[in-house]
Amino acid sequence: MANNYYDILGVKKDATQDEIKSAYRKLVKQYHPDLHPNDEACAAKFKEINEANETLSDPQKRQKYDYELEHPGMGGFGGFDASGFGGFGDIFGDIFSQFTGGGRTQEVNRKGQDISLEVELSFLDAAKGCTKEVTYTRNEPCKTCRGTGAKNGTSYTTCSTCKGKGQVQYVQGNGFFQQISTRTCSDCGGSGKKITDKCPDCNGKGFTRTKTTVSFDIPAGADTNSYMKKRGYGEASKMGGEAGDLIVVFKVLPHKLFKRKNYDLYLELPITFKTAVLGGKVKIPTLDDVHELNIPECTQSGKTFIVRGKGIRSRLGYGDLYVTVVVEVPDKLNKDAKKALEKFNDTLNIKQYDKIKKFNDDMSALYGTDYYKNL
Repeated sequence: MANNYYDILGVKKDATQDEIKSAYRKLVKQYHPDLHPNDEACAAKFKEINEANETLSDPQKRQKYDYELEHPGMGGFGGFDASGFGGFGDIFGDIFSQFTGGGRTQEVNRKGQDISLEVELSFLDAAKGCTKEVTYTRNEPCKTCRGTGAKNGTSYTTCSTCKGKGQVQYVQGNGFFQQISTRTCSDCGGSGKKITDKCPDCNGKGFTRTKTTVSFDIPAGADTNSYMKKRGYGEASKMGGEAGDLIVVFKVLPHKLFKRKNYDLYLELPITFKTAVLGGKVKIPTLDDVHELNIPECTQSGKTFIVRGKGIRSRLGYGDLYVTVVVEVPDKLNKDAKKALEKFNDTLNIKQYDKIKKFNDDMSALYGTDYYKNL
């Protein structure tokens, strides 16, 4: 394998789950993308760390991974998926089952399906955090039979056809060219067991259709397409295994004034011509209160001011608020205003306008035309 998961996390092959968890948390803090914005190498490392932890923190995945480390090449030929070569994938599954001792128990007791729900959040609820309740209908594991479908959870026997595996093997072809395949056991429907006496509450299904209400404490900083998972609140397993998960995906509604990027806020602030020229103090909104912003003299339209710590709270602190001023020109002027503006303009040297001066110099160099004459 190109990258050894134990080396990635910096732990020994016999590391305990607590040691793996501790190493993972330490590396997450070190390589989290929030600490290294726009660092592709760091993002790749962070992804690698998560992949290693996902495998090593799951006992079944870790056991299979350890076997593959000790028996390189058993999973396929030349980098190809072994499942595409006749029945090799099934043969390998049986070989591996000798080391796990469970045959196809993982198939028999497979997890139920996840349920995904979209929840709308107001801009402020997402930014500051809130508590939400969701109500939905699902197949809930039957409490009486503990999801087995059998009366008292015990009235069943192991299927004699598949020996509890839930699947049976059969051979196709003749002579040398034979293919071993598997299919769901028709006698037990893939459950690996036969119910001798059905549960009266769920009629042997192992689940009941139930309306469920779940509460979520949503931390500050949720954004569109971020999500939270509630383990065991998805669909019940049809094979008596663990129920699936509930995945709540957030959709954040827009705000009338703010826009956001990660944990920073952006505000477009209209100011008058007078404020832009003479400067002054203006009041601006933040998530929690009103903040006073100082506008210096001769502020250009499009100038951006940064108000530190007035963005969205994250695990690493607060983002910033970026305020971009836009100088607004009046729609109409009366005679007195026009005269006053002409008088004001007469007091200025046109060359005091830096951008106009540069434009005039460039235009003169290109076309020999004096732009100032038009002003």
